[in-house]
Amino acid sequence: MIIFTYDKTFDGLLSCVFFAYEQKKFPDFILSESDQKPLFVDEQYRIITEKEKSLRVWKALEKKLSKIAQNMMLSVWLSELPETEMLLFRYIRKNIDHPEGVEMNFGDDDVLRIKEIAQKVAKEAEQLRQFVRFQETADGIYFAPVSPRYDVLSLIVSHFQSRYAGQPWIIYDTNRNTGLYYDTRSVVEVSFSQKDLSDLRLGVLDEEKLSSDETFFQQMWKEYFKSTTIKERINLKLQRQHMPRRYWRYLTEMQ
Repeated sequence: MIIFTYDKTFDGLLSCVFFAYEQKKFPDFILSESDQKPLFVDEQYRIITEKEKSLRVWKALEKKLSKIAQNMMLSVWLSELPETEMLLFRYIRKNIDHPEGVEMNFGDDDVLRIKEIAQKVAKEAEQLRQFVRFQETADGIYFAPVSPRYDVLSLIVSHFQSRYAGQPWIIYDTNRNTGLYYDTRSVVEVSFSQKDLSDLRLGVLDEEKLSSDETFFQQMWKEYFKSTTIKERINLKLQRQHMPRRYWRYLTEMQ
């Protein structure tokens, strides 16, 4: 059994691919340093991330794969599923080794799984675009906590940059304790303390942190939502299909 350990980055994964072909050593598991290791290991290698080597692997893939397939790979990476590393490693290896590549061979289990995960990640990103609710803070920044299943902030940032180009905002992933801050010019990554994170996970900012108008507007929105609801037509099952319950915590109208 051969194990690779790496730094849990996409460049690190591509560096694992480079090492495997360079040394003719192909792993049974690719794990981070903190992951639990199997009991019986024949060989273990710690792979150092090297940008130059990862770039060489990616350039080789660009020659073999369409843009759609490349984006699917990146979406699978953002899923953060336990199977991600070895699934992507096998997919990359099959495309490198096969003269024509295998990206359209949906009879292959790995190709099919790549497509399935990529579709789930894309759906999560689309739902997040719909369900983000900003709250105006006292310092004029529009803040939106979210808790996506997958790490999809990078997939939605361009949408909000374009739609809200003239206002500063933060979209914050409370599951991963990281967010994106847009100052009307550029986007940077931000993070909060664990104490602040506990408050953010409640979904509602304290009144003293909100602008003078925000509470009023939130109440108006709730009243509008309530007044347009036809009680006789309430269908909670259908509602949950279109608006999954895990998003409700951060939806003003559902609080």
